[in-house]
Amino acid sequence: MSSVTTVNPATGEDIETYQQIAKDDAFAKVEACHEAFLEWKMRSLEDRAKIIKDIGKALRDNKEELAQLMTREVGKLIGDSRDEVELCAGICDYTAETGPDELADEQRDPNNAARGIVTYSPIGVVYGIQPWNFPAYQVVRYAIASLMVGNGVLLKHSSLCIGSGLMLEKLFKQGGLPDNLFTVLVIDHDTSDEIIAHDRVRGVTLTGSDGAGRHVAEKAAKVIKPTVLELGSNDAYMVLEDADLDKAARVCAEARLYNNGQTCINGKRFIVTDKVYDAFLEKFVARFEGVETGDPMDENTDMGPMSSTDQRKDLHEQVEKSVAKGAKVACGGEVPDGPGAFYPATVLTEVAPGQPAYDDELFGPVASVIRAKDDEDAMRIANDSRYGLGGGILCGDTERAIELASKHFDTGMVYINTYGVADPSMPFGGVKNSGYGREHGGFGIKEFANAKAIFVGAE
Repeated sequence: MSSVTTVNPATGEDIETYQQIAKDDAFAKVEACHEAFLEWKMRSLEDRAKIIKDIGKALRDNKEELAQLMTREVGKLIGDSRDEVELCAGICDYTAETGPDELADEQRDPNNAARGIVTYSPIGVVYGIQPWNFPAYQVVRYAIASLMVGNGVLLKHSSLCIGSGLMLEKLFKQGGLPDNLFTVLVIDHDTSDEIIAHDRVRGVTLTGSDGAGRHVAEKAAKVIKPTVLELGSNDAYMVLEDADLDKAARVCAEARLYNNGQTCINGKRFIVTDKVYDAFLEKFVARFEGVETGDPMDENTDMGPMSSTDQRKDLHEQVEKSVAKGAKVACGGEVPDGPGAFYPATVLTEVAPGQPAYDDELFGPVASVIRAKDDEDAMRIANDSRYGLGGGILCGDTERAIELASKHFDTGMVYINTYGVADPSMPFGGVKNSGYGREHGGFGIKEFANAKAIFVGAE
């Protein structure tokens, strides 16, 4: 089988080489995971919760080592990597605390029996295919919920951060998880398709592009398996006429540049009403021009590199195509000399339909600024996308923004006068080409659970 080498995107230096395993070896790991599941599903909810709580402790105890590994593999700022590990531990805490109640049997009063019981049963082995931009969080998000239900978990991680996936496997065991219950598969895409089709695999989840989502959903549908898909997005942040422009520029810059601009729910399109467009743009561009890229291990660095030179090449091509179709570069937009996968904080204006900057997801530190006639037009433009993951509203009237968010914004998540990534207590997911299904907030824990109806007759 072929090998995969991880590369430090800040320096271009190789980190580690891993051998991909053959299909038969991967299938053996699937069978071992299934056998572990057969024992795990018999454990009480309280027993599972205790181990999940201990996994959170193992994550915190090894936070610095895992954070530094993630930064080396994908170029995250070291502070963001530490925050990511803490978020993962928080997910463990939340799941351990709320999981037993969420999954407890429910009593019903059916018409056709003396009483009814709804019980949430595990379905079996869940297979996750995860990306590189949050090497720990993307894994913990689905794995901990699945383990709480009583399922077994398989992981195919991105080739950019295999080391982080393997370290998570080690930390899950350190937290007391039985052997083989959480298993990393270092495999190629063809073998991954075979894993989806494997009889022991009962559910599939993927975080990635909408193209990858279509492929995985099709493979899973052919064998009638449930899927949860968290796909790409082109999140719109609307700056309305009554917005505090200093706050709007700050929040929008953070929304675009967080995690080196490589987050599914980064703000990507910034739709500004004509009345405040010029004033906002001046403040927004000034913030981007002040961003210094550098060593992501240096806590004073504003922004690290992109995850790879291939990702940077794709982003720059999207910028060039947008400019060729009429977009203007307000700042940035040039590939710097030197080692690593660095790209400057970039602002594009005159962005319009037909340009990648308007139609597609730009997964890197490039902001698309779009002028709207008024607030109503801004809402129309925000929804003019095949995606619908997240979005934002910057305004003075919070209650009006809540109404826009709840009744008109066609996305799964909306941030009003703030930016955030994820919270264990709130549902996470999107609509349209951004996928389906929910994680977190009590919703994700039931995505791969069998809501089983039990009818009990009179005694």
